[in-house]
Amino acid sequence: MIKVKGGEVSEAMAHIENAWAEVFPNDPFEYSFLDEQFDTMYRNESDFEIIVRTFTFLAILIACLGLFGLAAHMVEQRTKIIGIQKALGATVSGIIFQISTEFLKLVVLSNIIAWPIAYFVMNGWLEDFVYKVDMDWSIFVLSGFAVLVITLLTVFHQAFRAARANPVESLRYE
Repeated sequence: MIKVKGGEVSEAMAHIENAWAEVFPNDPFEYSFLDEQFDTMYRNESDFEIIVRTFTFLAILIACLGLFGLAAHMVEQRTKIIGIQKALGATVSGIIFQISTEFLKLVVLSNIIAWPIAYFVMNGWLEDFVYKVDMDWSIFVLSGFAVLVITLLTVFHQAFRAARANPVESLRYE
């Protein structure tokens, strides 16, 4: 290994090649740069990062579509119940809170199950690196908070639509 100043690489390489030819005239002069070797070593990790980000986005999109469909189905099934609650004086915010709470309970439960699994999987993956990074608990809290926000945004539309509906329309066919 030879350390060369950044601005003098071509002159230094010519000098090193001449010195190599004097000492080892029958062996070809082959070299590589350490930064290029590090780039090659970590290229797999950056490719893996792109794949994980892409599939994470797709998974979140599919989950939101499923959550939206589930919220729509739940609101459809409870149309008459929501109409009766509105006729008896329930507020829009109360109905939205009632519908959203059911989904939020499931999200909290799924986070409690997913956090230990993610912790052990990530620790196993990070053990392969020379320089280890400790995982902070705030990563899990922030991801859980992000999931709660995404869930609320996804369910809010259906809950708001159900809460704003005219109770007469939902009770008319009873």
